[in-house]
Amino acid sequence: MPLPLRPLAHGFGAEIGVDLASTAARVSSAELTDALHRHRLLIFPGQHLNHADLLTAAALFGTVDTDVDRTYAVPGFPGITTISNIVEDGAPVGIYDGDDEEEWHADGSFKPNLTPATLLYSVITPQAGGQTRFADATRAYADLPAELKQRIEGLSAMHSIRHLGDLQNQASGGQSSIAAGSLTAMPDVEHPLVLTHPVTGARSLLLGSMVISGITGMDPGDSTRLISELLEHTTSPPYLHTHQWQQGDLVMWDNLATLHTASPCDSSRHRRLLYRAAIR
Repeated sequence: MPLPLRPLAHGFGAEIGVDLASTAARVSSAELTDALHRHRLLIFPGQHLNHADLLTAAALFGTVDTDVDRTYAVPGFPGITTISNIVEDGAPVGIYDGDDEEEWHADGSFKPNLTPATLLYSVITPQAGGQTRFADATRAYADLPAELKQRIEGLSAMHSIRHLGDLQNQASGGQSSIAAGSLTAMPDVEHPLVLTHPVTGARSLLLGSMVISGITGMDPGDSTRLISELLEHTTSPPYLHTHQWQQGDLVMWDNLATLHTASPCDSSRHRRLLYRAAIR
């Protein structure tokens, strides 16, 4: 049977009505992966997943990435990371996802090998704030003026987890769990500003509002202005989807074709807990 798939109204993303806990073994992996590459963002509402179910669902799309931040890894379930604004005994229980400003990024861009896809599963959902916003970096690139495409062709940027941690610390008053995690010793890596998707062949913009320390060979001021210009375009309303989380939502995105950011959430009033898995 075909997937019960409903494209979202603005032409970016799709909702799929399957129960992954009970039907994962019978859902076509190839069909799901094709849907991900066509729509770039998939939403599976109303799930009831334990950690093993989440890993099983992730494995439908490929090999689960177990190279995660050990500080916030779920014991006994390699590849699952806790994302939360909950603080216990003065320390965040997961990668802090709270009150600081939005930070547009593609997951793991500070690693040499880019993360192809990511899944987030919501367990505790705030009543206000905490949305995840997604930007269609593929269509945003396609709509760039020809002269700007030519200007950025062949350019690369340095992605730095240390730079990211420093800026998050400044923005959040020293609460960045990135800066306190186990991956901060990773060396800076260089990635092209324009990616070519290895499966679809589509081109997209690989950007970041905090993780990029600069464009290789470019004056720092010019670099900052160019990144800001590209980000402003890519995160403008025609390319955005804002996901308002409901408990049990599983959201997956093509990390080579999109950018995303968490929206601020008042952690003094609203708790938030999600679990993340990724494909390598």
